[in-house]
Amino acid sequence: MSDPEGAKWNLLAARDDPYNAIVQLVPVDTSVRRAGPLSGVPVGVKDLIDVAGVPTRCGSAVLADAPPAREDAAVVAALRAAGAVVVAKTHTHEFAYGPTGDVAAEGPCRNPHDPRLITGGSSSGSAAAVAAGLVPLAVGTDTGCSARTPAALCGVIGLKPARGALPTTEVFPLSETLDHIGLLGADIHTVAVAFSALTGRRIDPSAPIAGTVVGRPTDAYWRVHDPEIDAAVDRAADALSAAGAVLREVRLPGIDELAATYPVIVGAEAHTTHRGWLAQRPEDYQPATAARLQAAAAYTVADYVTAQRTRRQLAAELTARMLAGGIDVLLLATTPLRATPIGARQVEAPDGTRVEVVPALLSLTLPFNLLGWPALSVPAPGVTGLPAGIQVAAVRGGEQVVLAAGARIAAG
Repeated sequence: MSDPEGAKWNLLAARDDPYNAIVQLVPVDTSVRRAGPLSGVPVGVKDLIDVAGVPTRCGSAVLADAPPAREDAAVVAALRAAGAVVVAKTHTHEFAYGPTGDVAAEGPCRNPHDPRLITGGSSSGSAAAVAAGLVPLAVGTDTGCSARTPAALCGVIGLKPARGALPTTEVFPLSETLDHIGLLGADIHTVAVAFSALTGRRIDPSAPIAGTVVGRPTDAYWRVHDPEIDAAVDRAADALSAAGAVLREVRLPGIDELAATYPVIVGAEAHTTHRGWLAQRPEDYQPATAARLQAAAAYTVADYVTAQRTRRQLAAELTARMLAGGIDVLLLATTPLRATPIGARQVEAPDGTRVEVVPALLSLTLPFNLLGWPALSVPAPGVTGLPAGIQVAAVRGGEQVVLAAGARIAAG
């Protein structure tokens, strides 16, 4: 595991954090030492998740005067019980409603690889803090991409467990249907130990993956706009094949229709949460967040119910299709782009196409929130320049198989 003492001392510099990854330091009682699998490991917690004694502001002026949380969120309490030391609240895209990490009352979070660029979001500070070496482990959320996309753009590990694997109690909701707790870490081992400690399920990323059937999606939906990322997925496939996995091309019929339910479900649920504040205090939201929430008001009850029915039907059909075809995991890119300039909402991609940043950063990750499968992003092997991510999503085998496969990819 990453050196907790080094990370603790690095955290002393967080008051002058050049990446805006840390938004609040959490008082630490140094006289308390807890034994456990995470004993002494410093952890950052996304400022969407309650930490006792510290306000949860969700990156928004709406909650500028929020009182200190009265108790820890369930996931934070479990971290402390495992011996972890919660040292900081980390930056979040306002109310987690965005994949870029550059919309918040505190200003944008900045990518440690190039501070002119986004970190990805919405668990922006959690990824940046790990990438900058401030903490070896951080907790985020993931509703469509929010742990995996910033992990990919910052070059760290990002795990979205299966739906319900980690409790979301005392976590400010974006979409109760699709919200997941996510873990971000400096390496696979750290994330595996943390997930094991939080769930009581032993995960061994060194376990063999020989015989695991790995599907590579070929539908146009999964298009990547950066040839280096495509090449990195090929290298990841070679690494899995060398470890004994079986590679197959697969199609996921209905994936476009499934993905189209995402903005309806998230938008309707987010607007319902915010409609009171939005009516009374619209100026306290960042303009981009207010605009998205106001646009979501157009969804009707019929739109929402239809989207939910479609999600359930297609998720069941796609899962059954993959299982019937003997597929254990899918292998693909985490994002079709690497980090883009802060504030840019449209860019020219390396393949020459003009790409809308927000939908692109969500596109390859959100299906696995709709499906509920666990998914992991690991740094793409062999890319030059900015980091990129490789994603592994498990049809069966759970977090064990994605972390074991991720370990093989990370090892090259």
